[in-house]
Amino acid sequence: MDYPIDAVIAWVDGNDPAHRAKRQTFSDSAEQLKREDIGGDIRFTSVGEIRYCVASLLRFAPFLRKIFIVTDKQNPEIDQFVQENFPDKTTQIEIVDHRVIYRDYDSFLPVFNSLSIETVLWRIPDLSEHFIYLNDDFMLVAPTVPEDFFSAGKAICYAENFSLPLARLLRKIKPKKNGHRLFGFKDAMINACDVIGHKRSFPYIGHIPLAQRVSVLRDFFMEHPEAMKENMKPRFRVPTQFNPQVLCYLLGLESGACILRRRKGKDLYLKPKDKLGYVQAHLDRFDKSRTGIFCCFNSLDLATPEDQQLVISWLQKRIGVKG
Repeated sequence: MDYPIDAVIAWVDGNDPAHRAKRQTFSDSAEQLKREDIGGDIRFTSVGEIRYCVASLLRFAPFLRKIFIVTDKQNPEIDQFVQENFPDKTTQIEIVDHRVIYRDYDSFLPVFNSLSIETVLWRIPDLSEHFIYLNDDFMLVAPTVPEDFFSAGKAICYAENFSLPLARLLRKIKPKKNGHRLFGFKDAMINACDVIGHKRSFPYIGHIPLAQRVSVLRDFFMEHPEAMKENMKPRFRVPTQFNPQVLCYLLGLESGACILRRRKGKDLYLKPKDKLGYVQAHLDRFDKSRTGIFCCFNSLDLATPEDQQLVISWLQKRIGVKG
């Protein structure tokens, strides 16, 4: 590998009273704060996943040059944890405030919307051309090498091809919940196709670390500044927003900056359910996997205290860290 690779993690501590108060101040309505697909607490709460996300990168991707943690005037306070577990690390960790990536667009702040924030991650100062994007509940669970993310400089898109006409049909017939259709993960991918006039199929990504190219996003948004502004502006999610990572892949697959590989077998996903033995069964499946290198513990804060501790203990053992 003759080029640096960085990682970018979007993180927020929604349990912080100041952040909660800010969300209430800038929301347009009480409903906006209740809807789980837009501004509900589920989008912001955490149980300390950020430390295991960072630890997994330090343990299983030691080739990373820098890890950028993007926040809104917050600090994850992981220095002591990192120092105790990785005293000899060479990867730098840097906190980046929203004001940095929103420079020249200060009037849009504050934002409480991951799609908006992801739109301008490429504006992080000193971010390498090749970077990996993660939410704080994404982790690596096995050793990786640069070639797991980039091949000859091309970003690897782990995904399954999904028919765009079928996706549109499914969105049209999606049942309503409390009087409205939820704006979901796939909807933002469909919108990415619309931005560039794509008609056939799109890469259906998962909740995994995503290899990205700065130049692909930068060049497109410099040519289409209004598309960037419209996507980075909404403080809370709106159903017209697109997924920036899928946009990067669509553009990169056309230009040759990205390549597609099947996601099946690479990622392990767990979303706690009120079902006895569900979490343990999934952790056992994780341990048996020979090909899985990514995992996501989605909405871990909704799990029972017992299941939360089960996951944390598993992560500590898998990554090899002390709590």
